[in-house]
Amino acid sequence: MMRVLGLLFGVGLLLAFSATRPLEAASKEYQLMMANIRMLQQENQRLQAQVADLTAVLKAVAARIDEQAGTSRKGFADQKIQADTVVSDVRAVREKVDETNVRLGSLSEEVEALRAAQVAAAAQAAAVAPGDAAAVPQAGPAGPAPGMRPGGFGASPSQAFESARSDYYMGQWSLAIQGFESYMKTFPKSDLADDAQYYIGETCYMSGKFKDAVTAYDRVIAGYPASNTLPDAYYKRGLALESDGQAAQARESFAFVVKNYPDSDAGRLAKQALDKLNRPSK
Repeated sequence: MMRVLGLLFGVGLLLAFSATRPLEAASKEYQLMMANIRMLQQENQRLQAQVADLTAVLKAVAARIDEQAGTSRKGFADQKIQADTVVSDVRAVREKVDETNVRLGSLSEEVEALRAAQVAAAAQAAAVAPGDAAAVPQAGPAGPAPGMRPGGFGASPSQAFESARSDYYMGQWSLAIQGFESYMKTFPKSDLADDAQYYIGETCYMSGKFKDAVTAYDRVIAGYPASNTLPDAYYKRGLALESDGQAAQARESFAFVVKNYPDSDAGRLAKQALDKLNRPSK
């Protein structure tokens, strides 16, 4: 009996020892896993801290880049404004220079005309001998004074032009044509010479001389290719041709204005005239 009990006790010890070994192994594995988990958590926290630092750095860099870009854009905008201002100033100065050159040209012609008038007056005075009764002007209608042109114009180009245009507005057709022709002969290089030629055409048109008007407008077109009166000259040439019964040539003149000066007043009027000519007659 004692032997059996001893055997049973040994078996129990053996079983107890066998049961504790797996528990100890499991405990060590658990502890090892927990240690790994803690290490991973710490590594994760460290990586998160690094990500946060890198994010802050990236934000700072992005802000710096935006600041520099804004500064650059402002610098470019300021430079463009300065460049535009300089271009505008240069354009204004150039216009002033052109205007001054035109005025100088007109003044030069006026000076030359006055000088010619003085020379003519001096020559006439020298030709009159003292006491020569035949040379003394008699009472009666006075002829043109030295330096004066037909129609009583003075020596100034602007005065001469305005005098002829005044005759035009008053319906003095013959005097107006005479005045404009005299102006062109006396001041052929004036900046108003093309206007004088254009007004000759206007005067002929208003007086019903349509063929002469066409000739006058043609002279504007041929003689002054840079004139600001070209659109009106082509348009009025078309009207004169139409009034003279030359419908085909009138269409060509109107079409030229519509094609080359569509945004001008003459271009819009020419478009209406062309539409009217092309409209089928009832």
